[in-house]
Amino acid sequence: MKVPVNWLKDYVEIDITPKELGDALTLSGSKVEEVIVTGDVVDKVVTGKIIKLEPNPEAERLSICQVDIGEAEPIQIVTAATNMKEGDVVPTALHGSTLADGTKIKKSKLRGAVSNGMFCSEEELGIAGDEPVHGLMILPGNTPLGKDIKEAIDLQKATIDFEITSNRPDCLSIVGIARETAATLGTEYRMPKLEYSAKCSDNIVDDIKVEIKDSLCRRYMARGVKNIKIAPSPQWMQERLIEAGVRPINNIVDITNFVMIELGQPMHAFDRREITTNTIVVERAKEGEKFTTLDGVERTLDSAVLNIKDGDRTIGLAGIMGGLNSEVKDDTIAIVFEGANFDGTNIRVSSKKLGLRTDASGKFEKDLDPNLVEIAMNRACHLVEELGAGEVMEGTIDIYPEKSESHILKIDSNWINKFLGIYIPKEDMKKYLDRLELKSDIEGDTLVISVPTFRSDINIREDVAEEIARIYGYNNVPSTTPSVETLKGGKSAKQILDDKVLETLISSGLNQAITYSFVSPKVFDRVLIPEDSILRKAVAIRNPLGEDYSIMRTTSIPSMMEALARNYSRNNELARLFEIGKVYLPKEDENDLPEERNIVTIGMYGKADYLDLKGVVENIIDVLGVEKVKFQRESENPSFHPGKTAALYIKKEYVGAVGEIHPDVAEKYGVEERCYIAELNLDILYRNATMEKRYTPLPKFPAVTRDIAILVDENILVQEIEDAIKNQGGKLLESVKLFDIYQGKQIPQGQKSIAYALVYRGENRTLTDNDVNKVHDKIVRTLEQKLGAELR
Repeated sequence: MKVPVNWLKDYVEIDITPKELGDALTLSGSKVEEVIVTGDVVDKVVTGKIIKLEPNPEAERLSICQVDIGEAEPIQIVTAATNMKEGDVVPTALHGSTLADGTKIKKSKLRGAVSNGMFCSEEELGIAGDEPVHGLMILPGNTPLGKDIKEAIDLQKATIDFEITSNRPDCLSIVGIARETAATLGTEYRMPKLEYSAKCSDNIVDDIKVEIKDSLCRRYMARGVKNIKIAPSPQWMQERLIEAGVRPINNIVDITNFVMIELGQPMHAFDRREITTNTIVVERAKEGEKFTTLDGVERTLDSAVLNIKDGDRTIGLAGIMGGLNSEVKDDTIAIVFEGANFDGTNIRVSSKKLGLRTDASGKFEKDLDPNLVEIAMNRACHLVEELGAGEVMEGTIDIYPEKSESHILKIDSNWINKFLGIYIPKEDMKKYLDRLELKSDIEGDTLVISVPTFRSDINIREDVAEEIARIYGYNNVPSTTPSVETLKGGKSAKQILDDKVLETLISSGLNQAITYSFVSPKVFDRVLIPEDSILRKAVAIRNPLGEDYSIMRTTSIPSMMEALARNYSRNNELARLFEIGKVYLPKEDENDLPEERNIVTIGMYGKADYLDLKGVVENIIDVLGVEKVKFQRESENPSFHPGKTAALYIKKEYVGAVGEIHPDVAEKYGVEERCYIAELNLDILYRNATMEKRYTPLPKFPAVTRDIAILVDENILVQEIEDAIKNQGGKLLESVKLFDIYQGKQIPQGQKSIAYALVYRGENRTLTDNDVNKVHDKIVRTLEQKLGAELR
């Protein structure tokens, strides 16, 4: 927001330069973007009177002028301008002067005549604006001669550009910045004049009615003005508006713009003749309704847009722009002033939807103080009478269902000092707060603060501490070294286990992959998930980037397959990948957050088989110290090959699947190699992890090794055989190691030969053959009876 310093001075005394003011406001917490000073560059340009003018005999287009600049002798200026005459006072750039664009002027000779400088137009002085300049700038005849042009025409004007944050709508006005300036400089500011006398005896309450049909309008106020005299605004008002970047139109429209800039409250004026039903209605637009705004553009509305209506006819977009059908015209004789407060979010959404952003909508969307409406209305009525633009009617229509009230905060001043780390006397705290109109009293060590409604950003004690600190001056806070107790940091148990798994997978020859948690609903079909599977009940994203990223994944298999397929498409002969990530499973109650399940996914193709994948999984199990792990044949998982997949269990809890991806799945991803994937629940693995390492002393007694070879049905799993051996081996059985699987000519059809090396050892003594035979025979009998094994 650009704030002209001259306009700011109407409300607060400023005895420092604009640059110093910008620095002071920056230190007190206002974000100053830029201080713009016009005329700064202009130097040695004075006022001069042309006392003699004659043509240059050597050049018809040049004139030789004798100029009085208030010194003993006149100087000579040669010019090509034609709009001056003897007796005119013009800006005169002397030898060694500088113009607004940085041009240096020196004494020179033009067609035989010496010129000691040049005359200036508005363009050379940097005040031409957008309009083309024709000829020199002619000053009033009574202008003192020899005076610096910056003083003569008030050339040195300053504007401060502020970035107003969304939590400070009270600063979106000249008065708001004046309040901040007074608090910063320790002076007083003054409000503009608000008093007026209703000279028209007619009462607006008897003239029109107002109905609010939607809570998006929090307050609506209306006053009437009759006997309107449409005319240009006075020069002082036009200058103020132009300085603020607003084009003057006429006195009534200019008053509404002036009040909006001055106080920060947008206003609007309706031509009274256009309110034909004598009723103003605030309600939402009809779906598809067409409406032409003041800029002459027809817009299509929907039911989200709040309208101002004359009965059923729309005459304005609430908080955005008025309508062409009710604008103030040259023959307008009566108006209705509107001052209102609307829901900021709705104004922003509607403005963006319509592609129509105005100064009014920019202020309303910050959620203005509803109590500002009456102040702005009083100011507008005062200006109407001051400018002689009309007669204000008696009465006021004011619909204000839920009045906004100030609130009280009680804060311990000792806490504020402790929080800020400095000492400020409580009396000074009160002084700083009072300067910001946060009126306060002191009760013991407690500050009792009445927070006005225009400071909606102050709700907790930290807010008050910030206000005190910024007025005290951040630059006055001494630099100190923080005094803290250093706490020993460390990783959580999960982080430690994550690192263990990560290190294990990398040391197993795998590379880490990272994929999106957002996936497409189409991935379920690609990995053959049944239509009735619970995995298809995914969490939908409300504002997805597109269909390919519209849901949260419930399985990580599609993500790994995409990674493998990407490597395959780039002619990589093999890939060994893993990902530690999450899947998201929705709860029955849609309002509950989904379950975020930690998953490790391993994927590989090329010179790999099931045993390579299983070996990596076993490495994870070993490093986590997980016990009672079991691999069982899995044939029901549709994404995997039914004969080459195992389900991993810890005790009786399902951890995940390990195996070869179904050929149809690999084909859908365009991979012609066999792909192997493991998808494991890390939460279960971590819950069963045993990270404590126990020392086992070296055995004191020798071991006894027995080999056993059996014939079993080819469908019998090795896991079943090992479980039977371990169950019967008891404490004497130290280890079981598979060393041979054979199917061939000497083995009957449908059977296989399995050979193990069994190691027996006693803890307290050397085992005898008799000790070993008892256990070994028991193992053989169990294998024969339960699994139909035949000892070879």
